[in-house]
Amino acid sequence: MSLSPNLHLVDNEKMPTEQRVKNLLSRMTIAEKIGQMSQVQSYAGWLTDELAADIKAGKIGSIINEVDLDTVNAMQYVATKESRLGIPLLIGRDVIHGFKTIFPIPLGQAASWQPDLIRQAAHVSALEAATTGVNWTFAPMIDISRDPRWGRIAESFGEDPYLTSVLGVAMSEGYQTEDLANTGAIAACAKHFVGYGAAESGRDYNTTNIPENELRNVYLKPFKALADHGIATFMTAFNDLNGVPASGNDWLTQTVLREEWQYSGMVVSDWDSIKELSVHGFTANDKEAALAGFNAGINMEMASSTYQDHLLTLLSEGKISLAQIDDMVSGILKLKFDLGLFEQPFTNPEQLPELVNPQHLALAKETAIKSCVLLKNQGQTGSKLSQPLLPLSLDKLNSLAVIGPFADDGYEQLGTWIFDGEEQHSQTCLSAIKQLIADTDTDLTLHVAKGVENSRTTSCDGFEQAVNCAAQSDAVVMVLGEESILSGEAHSRSTIDLPGAQEQLIEAISATGKPIVLVIMAGRQLTLGNIIDKVDAILYAWHPGSMGGPAIVDLLFGTAAPSGKLPVTFPRVLGQIPIYYNQKNTGRPVTDASCIHMNDIEARAPQTSLGMTASHLDTHYTPLFPFGFGLSYSTVEYSNLTILTPSVSLGGTVKACVEITNTGSREMEEVVQLYTRDLVASVTRPVKELKAFKTVKLAAKERQTVVFEINTDELAFYNRQMQLVTEAGDFQLWIAGDSASTNYVEFTLTEN
Repeated sequence: MSLSPNLHLVDNEKMPTEQRVKNLLSRMTIAEKIGQMSQVQSYAGWLTDELAADIKAGKIGSIINEVDLDTVNAMQYVATKESRLGIPLLIGRDVIHGFKTIFPIPLGQAASWQPDLIRQAAHVSALEAATTGVNWTFAPMIDISRDPRWGRIAESFGEDPYLTSVLGVAMSEGYQTEDLANTGAIAACAKHFVGYGAAESGRDYNTTNIPENELRNVYLKPFKALADHGIATFMTAFNDLNGVPASGNDWLTQTVLREEWQYSGMVVSDWDSIKELSVHGFTANDKEAALAGFNAGINMEMASSTYQDHLLTLLSEGKISLAQIDDMVSGILKLKFDLGLFEQPFTNPEQLPELVNPQHLALAKETAIKSCVLLKNQGQTGSKLSQPLLPLSLDKLNSLAVIGPFADDGYEQLGTWIFDGEEQHSQTCLSAIKQLIADTDTDLTLHVAKGVENSRTTSCDGFEQAVNCAAQSDAVVMVLGEESILSGEAHSRSTIDLPGAQEQLIEAISATGKPIVLVIMAGRQLTLGNIIDKVDAILYAWHPGSMGGPAIVDLLFGTAAPSGKLPVTFPRVLGQIPIYYNQKNTGRPVTDASCIHMNDIEARAPQTSLGMTASHLDTHYTPLFPFGFGLSYSTVEYSNLTILTPSVSLGGTVKACVEITNTGSREMEEVVQLYTRDLVASVTRPVKELKAFKTVKLAAKERQTVVFEINTDELAFYNRQMQLVTEAGDFQLWIAGDSASTNYVEFTLTEN
């Protein structure tokens, strides 16, 4: 035990944590308590005399963005050996999808639909971050994201509350392990509480207006799941929600989080978000902002100093109480005890795995493989081929053109929010193809051209070289998309087509008549309607991380088979946004029969002759690709969907099964998805809701029966009185490969 000499008489690690917190709290001055509520920015790599003095004086509870090990250990030495009470520091860092080994962006990881894989990736991220003294990360981001214009959709798990909940819990477990005191475990943080993903127009930090019923039935669900599973911390959002900024919203953090959910963990503000309450126009000055944030139950203020500057005055004025301060500080101290920081505040990297080791890279590659989604691979309208182009065969190719700015760019494939990732650890598509040629000793000739310098390039100067490369080749692999800087925080877009001259480049290459595989690296779903008929295959790779190149090449050449499924809906055109599978039916739902395109309307047609349904006149009502969609190199047939419990009492179990058959000639993995619909309820319900999923491996020609069981509690929703209820009535149920299935069975819930 390495407790501060000042604490050893009153603290013992064998005591219950609550007693340790109480003992320590009783010895703290008010100034030291307020200090614990303050998180400050580091000077990145060195400990200034001023910062050291503040740590020694007990004015700081946490440091953000310091990853130099010697500096972190020096800070912890001052905190634990030189301060009056020896309280260690929380060291926070955004470890969003990797530290040095970078995994696919979270939206890409969500496309794997594999919680175990996401759990493992988060654990590797935690182990690597812990080597620098980091003990707290601000992830997972579990904002429900239905607008791809929003840059931070890249950090999300997509549009669905259930999938986001399952994957968010898995990521949290990977960071925290089964015990926060374990070597290499770091505290996780559920963010952003709440509604941030519904920002108007997809503009970051913008206003959100979400009715309480929708808030509870959709946006709060993942946060409740993580609170129930013991995530260590929550973070409040930047946005105002229904007129009240989230970082000053006592209903959210006190009524819902603390009282209803009984969450006892720590809450931190987002960067400067308490100070920004005054910018919102919610408070008049920093002092009022500090009071609002404090009353909202935010334990720790990130970056800004309104707590440090004003809480003591607010206490003396009687506007806050010492009991409130003690309660807030208790949550911070408890986390530090849970992390084992009082016993081991210093970091010895020799106790942790080597950074970017072969095992970590292998997991990054596997995650990237599972995250890629095959969107097209057959002779569709406009295709030059009658048979699938992928996988490519080295035996049948003499030459291959590799075209695009991301084919050999190790930095851009890493994606957004990778503070500690380094290009030197990336393996690109081009390098992986060259390695494949060397390993197989083939005579494949490569013709390489960028075509455009980067994704935003509007010049066509590089087209001629690219077209010449394509003309000399048997097939073309184009690696296009959007640079990492175009997604992430504050990086929203008003259009989501391929930027720059990339669509024109595709048209130019398509004119050569050569088969084209389009690989897209992006931080969001893009609108692909303008180019989908100009290419023969589309592999959506998101931003795939360090091992994106080898993963993509394994998929292109058939060493691995695609199994990813979309965690978001792909719109046909921008004007469909927001478009998501779990929409409401409306009183006039659109159907194929009632969907009319404006080009088909006769001149001077009567006003009421157009079907009068909820649709656009200038595009089809369906998405380009539905939620849950993804192809593989084999095909799966669903048959004999059966409801095993046509009548179920409330509190019972709904059971259903389906037969799935691999009708192709190679092994595959299929993400089997179960959806339900509550046909009549006291508030309108979505047309479909994901309730369960399983990943099933199928050998060639193999048939399996897949059985699902869900408790009727999974069918609960919030009614008009904001009560969580499960109502008796009739339901529909689908088990399918994506959300667009039309084959369902029915069952009835009955009263007990």
